[in-house]
Amino acid sequence: MNDTRAQHQRTIGAPVVTLAMPRLRREAGRLRDRPVDGMKKVLLAAPRGYCAGVDRAVVAVEKALVRYGAPVYVRKQIVHNVHVVRTLEKMGAIFVDEVDEVPEGAHVVFSAHGVSPAVVHEAADRGLHAIDATCPLVTKVHREAVRFAKQDLEILLIGHEGHEEVEGTAGEAPERITIVNSPDDVDSLEVADPDRLVWLSQTTLSVDETMETVRRLRARFPNLQDPPSDDICYATQNRQVAIKQIAPQADLVIVVGSANSSNSVRLKEVALECGARAAYRVDFASEVRQEWLDGVRTVGVTSGASVPEVLVQELLDDLADAGYADVEAAVSAEEDLVFSLPKELRQDASGNRDARALGGRVR
Repeated sequence: MNDTRAQHQRTIGAPVVTLAMPRLRREAGRLRDRPVDGMKKVLLAAPRGYCAGVDRAVVAVEKALVRYGAPVYVRKQIVHNVHVVRTLEKMGAIFVDEVDEVPEGAHVVFSAHGVSPAVVHEAADRGLHAIDATCPLVTKVHREAVRFAKQDLEILLIGHEGHEEVEGTAGEAPERITIVNSPDDVDSLEVADPDRLVWLSQTTLSVDETMETVRRLRARFPNLQDPPSDDICYATQNRQVAIKQIAPQADLVIVVGSANSSNSVRLKEVALECGARAAYRVDFASEVRQEWLDGVRTVGVTSGASVPEVLVQELLDDLADAGYADVEAAVSAEEDLVFSLPKELRQDASGNRDARALGGRVR
């Protein structure tokens, strides 16, 4: 189907975002329409882009800036997206690595990836006004870690060591948690009691790789316990399912997302594993190279869970210049989850409950 850019938003299920993410200065005609065998088209994944937890966190920073005035400090990147961070910086947010960089008494927002109790205590000791924008699905994993530690279970945390989410979860029970980076780590694991083990996972991992890690763990430790529910978040799973649907039909898949976005990187990997001839991850449409399109009839497009839709629309504009104006929706799920904003932001400046105090967009 041939859609106008306005129809992309309405027909293909793009998220409706209130934060005014600016469009970049686009170089029209940068990509050329070169002939290929057959008809050119784009398969556009849905769902894609912002999840409820990311939207909640970004809106939290925006509302904090309106309510308290600039600057508002943010520990780490609020979400892993270059464009989002730059936009919030222009609005008055200051991003820091640790809370000891925040002036005493200032407002600080904890990112969507969560923090350890040690960070919370340090912020309190410095008299900071903390706003916790941790995704509720990450908070669920934190609570599970605390509960299992109290049950004297050893926790095998499947995730990428050094990722903020993993650091935050591990900090809930550091003496009880062992990080498992990949299936290949399983054979070298040493545990105190193989009969008192439970696994948890980072929320943004590849579903297939996580299940392979669990399979190998259970082969070594048959009495390994499962968490009460799957820790990988709905948005990560949905975006991976969507790209699995597209990849076998695509000569090329382009994933919009930043290099430090775990779920965006996984989308590129999943595309290649599931049959795409080639796949690339880009922050911006301007990074797409003409030679990627040589001989390509079908381009699959998706974006990570921390990516504003404006970046996807700019990619579609550039692809249209190259002859890929026929955009076909590939819808694998509908998302309508919303999360309440952090409690500090649920009232307006006069103390009344703010009717807009929800993060997450109905798609």
